[in-house]
Amino acid sequence: MAKVTFSAGIDHVSGALAKPGSNPQHSCEKMLLATHRVAETTSPDCNRLYLRKKVVRKSPLSAAEMVNRERFGAVTRAVNTRMHDISKISQDQAAFKAQTTYKTMKSYLWAICAQAYDESQG
Repeated sequence: MAKVTFSAGIDHVSGALAKPGSNPQHSCEKMLLATHRVAETTSPDCNRLYLRKKVVRKSPLSAAEMVNRERFGAVTRAVNTRMHDISKISQDQAAFKAQTTYKTMKSYLWAICAQAYDESQG
């Protein structure tokens, strides 16, 4: 079930608030997107509601796109596994603190796992 919470700057909403295809009277090719910024800002436009057409891909995936998606998925799984591997956590934390190239631990692990994946693929 959808939940609507009004925030400062949004007094009312007009139109259908529904998932695409949930109401036969409305086009299933459009969806309602809402953005809300939690951080304090001086901009009065930080809360927005807008309709956007659903993006439908018209061409099949190319070989390069399939390779990129496979690499991304494999590296993501490797990073998640390594982040939860108790035997490597303290070692990775020490190595992360010793370097200055990467700002977050996840980006550091991503670089390590991506390099290992690339080396394994040849």
